[in-house]
Amino acid sequence: MFRIKICGLTSVDDAAAVVEAGADAIGLNFYARSPRFVPHDSARDIVRAIGPRACKVGLFVNSPAEEITEIYDELGLDLIQLHGDESPDILRELAPRPVMRAFRVGPDGLRPVRRWMEASLRMSLFPKLVLFDAYQPGQYGATGTTTDWSLARAYREKRGMPPLVLAGGLKGENVAEAIAAVGPAAVDVAGGVERAPGRKDHDRVREFVAAARAAFLLGKTA
Repeated sequence: MFRIKICGLTSVDDAAAVVEAGADAIGLNFYARSPRFVPHDSARDIVRAIGPRACKVGLFVNSPAEEITEIYDELGLDLIQLHGDESPDILRELAPRPVMRAFRVGPDGLRPVRRWMEASLRMSLFPKLVLFDAYQPGQYGATGTTTDWSLARAYREKRGMPPLVLAGGLKGENVAEAIAAVGPAAVDVAGGVERAPGRKDHDRVREFVAAARAAFLLGKTA
């Protein structure tokens, strides 16, 4: 399990800076329509450079299970992030590989989350983690919009649910407040630490990681 994930990495230099800053997970975006899309060869270079120093997460949006498993296995990733409209049935095809299911929490509140979880439970297959991102029509994440923290907290307080990873509009200036308000197991950021899509601002990365680590530590001792 990780605590701080920096997503949308596209270069070895940025990945190294992220790990050196203290993040314990990196995200590689394989959604071709994303400005943070990483080509396969670049992803391979990043994975090799990082090695076991951080959890390596592959982000996919409505990709066929065969494509996901091929990339996961070939690159030696540690976690699959489903960030599209995937049905619970895909868990069967991805098993036993660990999955983090992302939900874009919007006008319907937690109802879509509950339906998805109930369906996966009937198959006796649960995602390892759940990620909450902000909802914007027609967009699959990285909107820069803040997720509804009250809904995130309501999910976290439900018993028997996978641990919550909070994303959506996070940055160094608000991540401590978000952690205090929601109490997530981990946080995830992409645009909030960038100078351009897919290019990380190393100072912002360090600020984000330091603020998140301090907030998690404070939560343990409070």
